[in-house]
Amino acid sequence: MQSPQPSYRNVFFMFARNSLVRDMMFRGNFLIEAISAPSWTLMNQLFYNLIFIYTDSIGTNTGWGEYQFYVFFATTILVNSLVQAFFMRNFEEFSELIRTGNLDFALLKPIDTQFLISLHRVTWSAFANTLFGLGLLSYSVWQLSGQADSDWFLSPLTLLLYVGYVLCGVAILYSLMLVLSSTSIWLGRNQTLYNFWFYITNFSRYPMEIYGGSPVGTVLRLVFSFAIPILLAVNVPARWMAQPLKAGNWLFALVAIVATVLSLVVSRWVFKRALLSYRSASS
Repeated sequence: MQSPQPSYRNVFFMFARNSLVRDMMFRGNFLIEAISAPSWTLMNQLFYNLIFIYTDSIGTNTGWGEYQFYVFFATTILVNSLVQAFFMRNFEEFSELIRTGNLDFALLKPIDTQFLISLHRVTWSAFANTLFGLGLLSYSVWQLSGQADSDWFLSPLTLLLYVGYVLCGVAILYSLMLVLSSTSIWLGRNQTLYNFWFYITNFSRYPMEIYGGSPVGTVLRLVFSFAIPILLAVNVPARWMAQPLKAGNWLFALVAIVATVLSLVVSRWVFKRALLSYRSASS
């Protein structure tokens, strides 16, 4: 008689609860993590405040004025904090599971291995940055709505699409992280590739308009929009919220959906292929 399939929702809630209990066992460390991350983000915000003392917008006729850019920055915070909360620590530990042979036990569990590897720990302190991002987003939206010379407005559709595309951005970055982590099975240890993930995601932290105006910038924009679609992870939801009437938004929105689906499919395929090459530590 086959055992009943586990409820993935209940399993995830159990993981989240256990992670919270573990964090509360070391409250001092939790508080330090919860304070340090928003503090670093606040310093970045103050840096951007200094920039806008000397300029009214990022680039000429790009539409990224001060509060539009703060919407972009808040979106960057939201996407990255969700990735850090749900996935970052899990994938950092993946190579250790391979090295120590504990991946054997994950493979024996009656649950999808990718789900287990990706979500078995939740970093609750990362949600402090999520709250910071929501606060900055709310403030920026309030400022945009109060500008008398602006045709910006927040509709329910804009808000709904914004939430959806933030989740698409999280999925794109998750897929990239899964692919890089899967190489641990072939390479044994890939700490350098984790550094590569941080380097390459830096391109997603700025509006894609800054990559125009030169052949090199155009190449970077095309590569990181279509080959490795990290520019779409933040730019698409930020454009929907900050510039809802901007021409071309629907095209980028469609590309983002296709890129999200392809990223998830390709990363799943790479993960499965990598598992076929796995050799137990006891073999």
